[in-house]
Amino acid sequence: MKTMVDLNCDMGEGFGHWRYGDAPDSALMALISSANVATGYHAGDPNLMNEAAALAKAHGVGLGAHPGYKDLQGFGRRMIRSSDEELVNDILYQTGALREFARRHGIGLQHLKLHGALYMEAATNASLSRHLIEALRESDPDLIVFCMHISETHEAAQRAGHPVIREFFADRDYDDNGAIVFTRKVGGFDPEAIAAKCLRACREGVVETVTGRDVAVPFESICFHSDTPGALAIGKAIGKTLTDNGITIAPAARVLASGTG
Repeated sequence: MKTMVDLNCDMGEGFGHWRYGDAPDSALMALISSANVATGYHAGDPNLMNEAAALAKAHGVGLGAHPGYKDLQGFGRRMIRSSDEELVNDILYQTGALREFARRHGIGLQHLKLHGALYMEAATNASLSRHLIEALRESDPDLIVFCMHISETHEAAQRAGHPVIREFFADRDYDDNGAIVFTRKVGGFDPEAIAAKCLRACREGVVETVTGRDVAVPFESICFHSDTPGALAIGKAIGKTLTDNGITIAPAARVLASGTG
């Protein structure tokens, strides 16, 4: 039974006058403990990054960069073939942009979480994950990396002794290997059913897969997505269910430091 867990959500997923998702970041930020902020390639712009950093400071939320493929049209959900070096440089470039807004508002950058297709590519690409972790060891050895337990990213971080947080995905399905089923379009969900799924994961460490089996999913953070229909209700339901059952919601850095996740 977990006593403390991080609750993270994607933020700033718009561009100019365009917005993605049906809930404002200001409302979602009040529910979570860590925010993954789009950094310009799949979504996001300087104004949205600045706004997210200010909101994170106001709510005591851990601020994280959410870099993706350079794919505004496809929202970063299409794989783009590039060398490891090019992708890692893209990631560092995007992360640096958000870091400046964090500094502007007097807070640090807590974590890095790859977005969409890039997250899934790194999960199965040992070379890319190794190059990413090596670069982070040089640029910011304290920057926490978010990833799935069953991923090359997690393996690379552990081998290098780099801080890492494993995620449980509230609004995504799982396959029998314990990996999420990647999808480009997500339908509606019952917030209470998602909250129950998260509570069971915290209590038993398992999730039911698409075939009806239970598989173990080790994690320290629960993720839900701002572009999932009904995201605000989902976030509220998860938070209430966890806290009503004695589970503290805290930023990833605190969960990692406590060892209680």
